[in-house]
Amino acid sequence: MSDNTITFRNVSPASFKCMKKKLQTMGIFVPPGNKGKLSGQGVAADFEWDGESKLIITIKKKPFIISYETVTWKMSEFVKECQGSIEKIL
Repeated sequence: MSDNTITFRNVSPASFKCMKKKLQTMGIFVPPGNKGKLSGQGVAADFEWDGESKLIITIKKKPFIISYETVTWKMSEFVKECQGSIEKIL
């Protein structure tokens, strides 16, 4: 896994749907399905959700002036707002 990988737990189907909707509202393209590439606002990432509770996001690209920590924090906020929890940042 990459140094820019975040693993979330307790991401129910409702939480996953909520998070995707919030990202889309912020101008981030999120494809349908449980796996794919999201992009927008200068950020690109791969995501994979196991369909039950585990979501892995790997940040591939971000704006030069924004740190990976900031992008990770924002992604974590989306998950928390949708009732998921962060497991670890690798």
